Amino acid sequence: MPETAVVLDDAVARGRRLGLALSDDELRRIAEHLGRVPSDTELFAFDAQWSEHCSYKSSREHLKKLPTEGPSVLLGVGEDAGIVRLGEWNGETYGIVVAHESHNHPSQVVPFEGAATGIGGIVRDVLCMGAEVIGIADPLRFGRLENEHCRYVAQQVVDGIAAYGNAIGVPNVGGDVFFDESFDDNVLVNVVALGLVKEKDIIHSRAPQGSVGWDIVLVGKATDRSGFGGASFSSLTLDEDDADQNKGAVQVPDPFLKNVLMRATYAVFAELRAQGITAGFKDLGAGGLAGCSAELCAAGGVGAEVELERVSTAQRDLPPEVIAIGETQERLCWIVPPSFTPLMLQIYNDVYGLPRIARGACASVIGKVTETGRYVARYRDQVVMDVDLPFLTGGVRYHRPYVLPRTRSETPEEREAEMRRKFDGYARTSPFLLLEKVLTHRDVCSRAVIYRRYDGVVRGCTAIPPGYADAGVLVPIPGAPLGVALGLGGNPRYGKVDPRRAAELAVAEAIAQVSAVGATPVGLTDCLNFGDPTVPEQMGAFVAAVDGLADAARTLQVPFVSGNVSLYNRSSSGNHVAPSPIVACVGTISDIARITTGGFKQAGSTIGLVGIPQLVYGGSIIAEVMGLTTTALPEVRYPEFARYCALVREGVARGLVLAARDVSDGGILTAIAEMVIGATDRSLGAELMHWDALYDVDLMLDDQTPQLEMAIWFEEFPGFVCEVADWTAFRRLGMEVGVMTRYAGSTIAEPFLRTPYDHEVSVERLREAWEAPLRDFYGPSTGSG
Repeated sequence: MPETAVVLDDAVARGRRLGLALSDDELRRIAEHLGRVPSDTELFAFDAQWSEHCSYKSSREHLKKLPTEGPSVLLGVGEDAGIVRLGEWNGETYGIVVAHESHNHPSQVVPFEGAATGIGGIVRDVLCMGAEVIGIADPLRFGRLENEHCRYVAQQVVDGIAAYGNAIGVPNVGGDVFFDESFDDNVLVNVVALGLVKEKDIIHSRAPQGSVGWDIVLVGKATDRSGFGGASFSSLTLDEDDADQNKGAVQVPDPFLKNVLMRATYAVFAELRAQGITAGFKDLGAGGLAGCSAELCAAGGVGAEVELERVSTAQRDLPPEVIAIGETQERLCWIVPPSFTPLMLQIYNDVYGLPRIARGACASVIGKVTETGRYVARYRDQVVMDVDLPFLTGGVRYHRPYVLPRTRSETPEEREAEMRRKFDGYARTSPFLLLEKVLTHRDVCSRAVIYRRYDGVVRGCTAIPPGYADAGVLVPIPGAPLGVALGLGGNPRYGKVDPRRAAELAVAEAIAQVSAVGATPVGLTDCLNFGDPTVPEQMGAFVAAVDGLADAARTLQVPFVSGNVSLYNRSSSGNHVAPSPIVACVGTISDIARITTGGFKQAGSTIGLVGIPQLVYGGSIIAEVMGLTTTALPEVRYPEFARYCALVREGVARGLVLAARDVSDGGILTAIAEMVIGATDRSLGAELMHWDALYDVDLMLDDQTPQLEMAIWFEEFPGFVCEVADWTAFRRLGMEVGVMTRYAGSTIAEPFLRTPYDHEVSVERLREAWEAPLRDFYGPSTGSG
């Protein structure tokens, strides 16, 4: 055997020659463990499995802080998706599968394909839990539209999501969009998917107990060079000089093949259930065939022997490392007993005709499960990979040094002085002058031109499509009254100021959104988008955000059931993205007849405020519009916030709350404007009360001024604006749960917004201001949004 030092040096030299992302220390550790110089195939496999994308090597120790258990959790973190309890129907317990991922780097380099394959991947994650895919959502973060390349990326990402999601026949039921200069070089494309599964039919992403000798079956598109090195690419800093080279690491989507592949897989599910067979199932994403089959077998405590020559390829003479590690899209991997294999192959290849849909697409047996705990791959009668599975899939962890963010906060007196100065020109004028400026802000204006490109009702089970409420709502079981709501939270302006508080507010916003339609929050997911973890300040921002998520979820008693971490969102010029914890919340509805949307329903209703403004404006839209330097962010006052949400949910259930919006971007008056713009009758308007009706006396600063009177309408805080049918009954209900509600105005049968000072603006003028900013960029759309 060669001297150890020579082996280690040769391993490092080979890794550098192959252009791997593995560090020299990692290469030496691999060679030392193997006792030899690793093969190219082995090195590429470790490069993928030890990437940040697959291993969570920098983040895993911190993610353990998140609460992951609760009475509604059917399956928590640890697999490709989590599952929460939906309810009982016809003697069966149903669950909602939820997964949350990112496809940031690919979408920056090749926006259309990157975004499309992001949808493709998240759909497979849900499918592989044994579920029928019922919905998707897309939280997006773009750079400044004044930048030509940012405009191109923003357009292509939306087109890619639309093209893929529409073609596979899955409705897009939610999303959000923010624009910020920190995303100029690093777009964030996060994706969420929902699925429906009976509890007894859940499939796990691991080799089943007693599966030694079973077949490993590869299904889907013929393997090609696309996506080779994708996992490592997603775990590196983006460099514009490598743009052309990086394009090869982005997968090529085929949504029409995926459509057939999904339907064929549903047929396989039916046969497995009919025969009472427990199988292992996982999609091929990061790390390709070797990554997927290795993780399946490692999770089951077994080994694998794979014959790479049996893999259907789109090109001749692909090297073994490409066959093993390439991330070609639209592929799945099964572990099934040999007795079931012929029927599975028949379903995929003959009944659904994969080979006729795409050249080389098929289902084929490519290996066997072994008892060795090792992963052995052969190519042309030679062993090209022979590694210990626990070491491959879990052998790397880091304890990165970090520096927690230092947040600056001014005194209330300093904040008041700045408000007086900045708002002086607006004192005693109409608040609608500022409202129009806020409504035209790109983080507030209508997104209809985006979501109307998506099919939001394709399966026929959408109760509330995008644009009608803070959350999308689906009715997934035909004939059943059960519904599921999906809300999203996350604000990069808050992340810049205080990552921990931003994370808390993201949880609160997602929970508030599902509560606003009448749903009960039962589970959370997160996608944590941050910069380079080797920079202590960036790692500190990540740690602070995780702490905020953990506190919020634990205190509000809504657990995390799945999630994702995306690091190295940094350009070669050193531009890190704004710390961006993005949270999704799944809410359940026991009676779909008792939900509501966000638009006013009738004249003569009361407009009520649920929640207490806090006289802080840090990270707000109005702060940006007015040039405020304040950094004080709103707090999530957990006991009170939980009661706010409970009051709104109960108000919806009793028919007292006819419409509700959470108070978020743009503040109270913006929420009211969106409610009147989205009214079911365009003849409706609103008459507002004097501002001081919204505050408790003990919250008032001394010597209130007209400047502060103006600012209050644009404050953002965890709370709600509601249209209430019976104000007396609603106030009584509020007192029962310990919430003091505030009268903010009433709806009127005229299409105007009015104040007590005779200020007035037409709803049509507000609508035009709100719809215009993105209309010219993305093209015209119809309807409200």
